[in-house]
Amino acid sequence: MVLHPDEVHDGYAGTQEGFGYQQVYVEPALLFEVIQTLRPHPCSLPFVRMPVLMNRKVSAAISSAFEGTREPLAIESLIVQLAEGLMEADPSCKHIPLPRHVDVVALKRARQYLDTQKTRVVHSMELEAVTGLTRYDLARQFRIMCGTSPYHYLLMRRLDFAREQLAQRRPLVEVALEAGFADQAYFSRMFKTTFGITPARYRVLRGPERSKKASAVL
Repeated sequence: MVLHPDEVHDGYAGTQEGFGYQQVYVEPALLFEVIQTLRPHPCSLPFVRMPVLMNRKVSAAISSAFEGTREPLAIESLIVQLAEGLMEADPSCKHIPLPRHVDVVALKRARQYLDTQKTRVVHSMELEAVTGLTRYDLARQFRIMCGTSPYHYLLMRRLDFAREQLAQRRPLVEVALEAGFADQAYFSRMFKTTFGITPARYRVLRGPERSKKASAVL
């Protein structure tokens, strides 16, 4: 469901059973900034005429918003996805195609930089300095070229680093903190979401393989 700024709504359930919901609130000024980046010509905020919206981009953005991360790159990717989805839902925006220009050289610099930052959270201003692109244009172009957002690209590098450390039988809490996660619980949740098993289980499964390699060397 889409509610516009200052739009009056009662918040009551449509049935006696009631309902529960989670809400994503984005400042209109942030959406406007993204739209000015996405559009070659000035464009107003999209207006969605039907309150109930069926849109894959908006749905994916909202789902990712509740994964539990508040990292800057994740938030910016979320806002870009929301802006694109809302523009698709506004008929007045559909006749203006989204730009497909990609600065390959700048994006390669961004990817190389992220490859070296496996143990911490990267902030948008760092990538802006490396690429010369604005944070929202970078998020858009990076997804076109790499098929994912800068946040998820970096997340996978950090999780790959964590897997290497787990194979060395290191304590989970040490691995979590060294890979740049706030705590072990958050690390475990992201690890299981990505690989389908917990870090503890992964370490157990890697144990026999490591033992066999050691025996073969002996």
